[in-house]
Amino acid sequence: MHPSLADVLELDAVRRGQPRVVAGADRLDARVRWVHVAEVADIGHLLHGGELVLTTGIALPDEPDRLRGYVAELAEAGASGLMVELGRRYVGELPVALRAAAEEHGLPVIALARETVFIDITEAVHARILDAQLDELRASEQLHEIFTRLSVEGASPAEVIRQVAALARRPVVLENLAHQVLAVETAGADPAELLAVWETRSRAVRPDRRTAYDPASGWLVTTVGARDEDWGRLIVVGGGPPTPRDVVLIERAATTLALARLLDRQAESLERQAHGTIIAGILARAYADPAEAAARARALGVPLAGRRLLAAVLRPRTGAVPAGGSLDGPADGPAGGPAGGPAEHEALAALAEAATAACRDARLPALVGLLDEAGPQGVRVGVLISLPARADAERALRQIADQVRKTCGTGAVMAAGSVVESIRDVRRSFLEADQVADAACRGSGDRFLYRLPDLRLRGLLHLLRDDARLQTFVERELGPLLEYDAQRGTDLTRVLSVYLAAGRNKALAAQQAHLSRPALYERLRRISRILDADLDDVDSCVSLHVALMALDSVRRPSP
Repeated sequence: MHPSLADVLELDAVRRGQPRVVAGADRLDARVRWVHVAEVADIGHLLHGGELVLTTGIALPDEPDRLRGYVAELAEAGASGLMVELGRRYVGELPVALRAAAEEHGLPVIALARETVFIDITEAVHARILDAQLDELRASEQLHEIFTRLSVEGASPAEVIRQVAALARRPVVLENLAHQVLAVETAGADPAELLAVWETRSRAVRPDRRTAYDPASGWLVTTVGARDEDWGRLIVVGGGPPTPRDVVLIERAATTLALARLLDRQAESLERQAHGTIIAGILARAYADPAEAAARARALGVPLAGRRLLAAVLRPRTGAVPAGGSLDGPADGPAGGPAGGPAEHEALAALAEAATAACRDARLPALVGLLDEAGPQGVRVGVLISLPARADAERALRQIADQVRKTCGTGAVMAAGSVVESIRDVRRSFLEADQVADAACRGSGDRFLYRLPDLRLRGLLHLLRDDARLQTFVERELGPLLEYDAQRGTDLTRVLSVYLAAGRNKALAAQQAHLSRPALYERLRRISRILDADLDDVDSCVSLHVALMALDSVRRPSP
């Protein structure tokens, strides 16, 4: 970090000149980026900001107006201060006009009572600046090594957050776009106090850049995301204005967190890997022409062109993966490790092989591979079944599902999307299957095959609760009202929810909200004004109702 004016005044080269601050004494924390010796009056256009200007004053004008203009020009150029040696131009004191103008513009002015060698001051200050830059470079290199190692080792978000807190010596929080805490490291602080009314406090911090410091809260905040898809914020709590090292630290940590969601750490057979690559390419629209995907699949013995296509997803039930990775039934003990661990990978590999064998027995060509996308779906087995034109899709699906269930037991679920007629529509079929699988794998019972009609709107919103786009929608629709309630302690969000749940029946809503009708009417008018929404408009109310349902899903912790 560059030295401040106060630091410069402590240097021996400056102290020998008997410095005295004659203006701007409250601005000695200004940082000095460079020292510039100038014996000219029109100096502003030569500066870039952050310079300490040294002069004897011999070229400065006599007229008070021109002196004030000189000071104003320095302040406008962003100079950190003006240091004037007395004796050549001014004896004893600097002109009153100069000092008054400096106070007005907030420009620190230092008078040197004794003759001073300016080159000594320049060398001393520049040495401090270069030493600080070298320290910053070393710190940046150290942080680069630390977080590169974490990335290579596939560190979890909790491990990354723990490292940031240890280096910053302050609490660190990772939150999603709905201001819900995903991970936290307290660094010795009281967790209850640190996370108290977190959502309300976090909503109040709105940086105008991806990385910024908020003086009101004392938070250093950076956005976390990759591939132009932001999904959260990383926050270093407290500690005052950040140093350049702090900024490098939080930005490097955010990059590591973003990369962690993109890394594929699953090993699989070459065949499954090839199948999974084609499916993932179709889902990501990586192929400019669907014919390319068809050609790649055909090379693997799976014709897609001119066929009816059916997507399915297989996933272990929550808590159904024991230490050995078997799926013969629910585990007696806890699940065998975190998502994506060896036990789960072994179970998913078993599902993939069972699905491959079932499709082969049914004489139906299919792409079967492990899919691992950043998002709520996590790792799962994707199956793209290629059906002849006259095949009975329902019968074929049940035949495959029965065979996989016989092999893997009730510890997994199979979810199917709709039958589509072209490769362009395969993504829609997979999205349907993903939605069903995500809800079904958390359920109970021994049912194995699920379809999209089993879900309703609330279920769909629950499945999408971790999606940044849904969280952004909630913030766009309800953000002003949530902030209003948080700041004033009101319950207008609850009143709006009751009103919409009552089908906009104001009499029923007043009864359910335990309010008189005039009180309800007044609250509805206030809600309409805050949200800038017409509560008599059907489309507006539908959008708000969906946003409220989504908010409930976002706030409810995942099972």
